[in-house]
Amino acid sequence: MRLTFGIMSASGEKIIFEKSESQTMSTNLKYLSLGILVFQTTSLVLTMRYSRTLKEEGPRYLSSTAVVIAELMKIMACVLLVYKDSKCNLRAFNRVLHDEILNKPMETLKLAIPSGIYTLQNNLLYVALSNLDAATYQVTYQLKILTTALFSVSMLSKKLGVYQWLSLVILMTGVAFVQWPTESQVGATKELSAGSQFVGLVAVLIACFSSGFAGVYFEKILKETKQSVWIRNIQLGFFGSIFGLMGVYIYDGELVSKNGFFQGYNNLTWIVVVLQALGGLVIAAVIKYADNILKGFATSLSIILSTLISYFWLQDFIPTSVFFLGAVLVIVATFLYGYDPKSAGNTIKA
Repeated sequence: MRLTFGIMSASGEKIIFEKSESQTMSTNLKYLSLGILVFQTTSLVLTMRYSRTLKEEGPRYLSSTAVVIAELMKIMACVLLVYKDSKCNLRAFNRVLHDEILNKPMETLKLAIPSGIYTLQNNLLYVALSNLDAATYQVTYQLKILTTALFSVSMLSKKLGVYQWLSLVILMTGVAFVQWPTESQVGATKELSAGSQFVGLVAVLIACFSSGFAGVYFEKILKETKQSVWIRNIQLGFFGSIFGLMGVYIYDGELVSKNGFFQGYNNLTWIVVVLQALGGLVIAAVIKYADNILKGFATSLSIILSTLISYFWLQDFIPTSVFFLGAVLVIVATFLYGYDPKSAGNTIKA
């Protein structure tokens, strides 16, 4: 179905705009998913930072166990979505799982690579936010946009326009300004953070490369097969849970045996876990309706919210003029990437 509407020009001519209903719906879903991603990313970063710096009696919750629980929640959510897509028919649901997962072991094994990388990335984010304030982390983490773009060009043979490459350069410049040390920042860092800035920075950089590669690899798999994105996320969550449990055993095995798997968990911890599980689903929707690079730029919009809340609520960040300059450049890059000089978006007829 096509929607047709028109307006009268100053000269009295009628200008007709035609746009398909499916295109309109696709565009709405794209921007809705991007908006939800901005909200989810901002909330996750702030609550995760707060939960890792909040001083409480007793042991602190283990980030490795939180990653595992988030993966299990993601699996349950995707199972329900697949059941819904099967029109709530149990027999059809079982057939889908059997045909798409059990009968295609090689297709399932392909997800082991990005799943392992995502598990590493999720653990690194806890390390980073234990050592960096939320605002600095948010801006620095946008380096994943560049890695994603480079992997997209090399692995998916995507072609970026002049404005997109220019936006990446501006983005990198903005991130560099944010990381530029100033005397006030150094003093605030020593006073407000007991963690190692270097450890946090290294964790973010590794997470940027892992995020870029895993995201593009997952997008490549989605575009090469006809399996639903929810089936793919069940497969991702399955391997993610296995890798996550291995991490719990290797790094926190003694603590778990001493104080239990859910040591230090409280309401805030569960909020962080739920937001992290939601992130995987939202990203899957963004990849389906938009693309992986646009996902990264949408995430950069949450920098403003993270900065304001980090300053007024967490009080672990003192903004400087250099930081604001960098943040503005990131936002400019965001809009520049979406600019299309040929945007005659709608068909115009005289």
